[in-house]
Amino acid sequence: MNHKPRRLMHRAMPLILGGSLVKQIVVALVLGIIFACIAPSAAQSVSLLGTLFVSALKAVAPILVFVLVAAAIANHQSGTAAHMRPILVLYLVGTFAAATTAVIAFFAFPVSVNLITDAKEVAAPGGIGEVLKNLVVSVVDNPVKALMEGNYICILFWAVGLGAAIRKASDATRQVLNDISDGVEFIVRVVIRCAPIGIFGLVANTFAAEGLGLLVNYAQLLALLVGSMLFVALVLNPIIVWFCIRRNPYPLTLQTLRESGITAFFTRSSAANIPVNIALCKKLGLDETVYMLSIPLGATINMAGAAITITILSLAAAHTMGVTVDIPTAVLLCVTASLCACGAAGVPGGSLMLIPLACSLFGLDSTLAMQVVAVGFVIGVVQDSCETALNSSSDALFTAAACMRMQRLKKQEDAEVAEELKDV
Repeated sequence: MNHKPRRLMHRAMPLILGGSLVKQIVVALVLGIIFACIAPSAAQSVSLLGTLFVSALKAVAPILVFVLVAAAIANHQSGTAAHMRPILVLYLVGTFAAATTAVIAFFAFPVSVNLITDAKEVAAPGGIGEVLKNLVVSVVDNPVKALMEGNYICILFWAVGLGAAIRKASDATRQVLNDISDGVEFIVRVVIRCAPIGIFGLVANTFAAEGLGLLVNYAQLLALLVGSMLFVALVLNPIIVWFCIRRNPYPLTLQTLRESGITAFFTRSSAANIPVNIALCKKLGLDETVYMLSIPLGATINMAGAAITITILSLAAAHTMGVTVDIPTAVLLCVTASLCACGAAGVPGGSLMLIPLACSLFGLDSTLAMQVVAVGFVIGVVQDSCETALNSSSDALFTAAACMRMQRLKKQEDAEVAEELKDV
């Protein structure tokens, strides 16, 4: 009996299960494009692989956020709240800076949009008050419904509440919650290892069904959107990180883009990419009590890519209609886009439904604004993927930067104390 195939399989399995996930994803990406070019009809039939992968991530993400946050709060250590403040500041500063970058980029390279007449009528918020009201209402939603629908604001609220209550419980109860958290993490790791197969199906189906022809009419708009996001990812974010760690920020920046941004690009969901960011933070050796809170929170409020999308598409609508945008209105747009981005759902296309609110600053009616939303869905194959890659990779980047800053300051304090003792 020939045992050679079996021996080859035993040698290959460790490489498949334990090899570099990023390298496997790149190989899957290339194979998916080749397969779509060679056999487009067959490529569309493998879309089920991508659908299953994304669906599995979205299914496990809500329960993962719930148990991780609850376990982190239940086992809270003194000082964690102080560690979270710098991360929250970085999230808010990064989002506002991204919106400002988008305004400057648009003023330098203004573009128009080809408005379409068959835009679907979809309900959109009519003002900032309605956005805030929706956020407050979503916080007190039914927790079971929130888990089913992916309402992460509500999930965070209930997880924090449950975790705070369990802090007073026995050690055994807290340990059970930790064990449940570990079990869910294990399931997530299994799903993540299937990423190359899922991405192969996603890429093959996308290139076979859409190709690049659909995006030609929006090349200039896409170039402005993607260019702004690249500037934020490769220039602005590293500058912010440098102020935290005071050393070359690019190794950390490129690592987060490579290990978090690539998977987020294909899943197109910040919430679904939470397990990837948690694994990256663990790999970087960060404080678990910090990143177990900051990563789920970042998937909800750290939305630099969404701020860029809302800003540029709103300005494009105003430019198309001949509306002149002055500096005060542009500043107000930055603030509005930042607030809207924080309220955007961490799901594909979550930022687009907030464009009508930004358009209202220029006096544009909802009918016209919804046509711009429709354009956003057309270019979403590229725009939403890049947006999510920026959003999700920034979560891990800012968390790591804040933790490294705290380590740097602690070393400085220890050195100063040692110097004082030496003088004495």
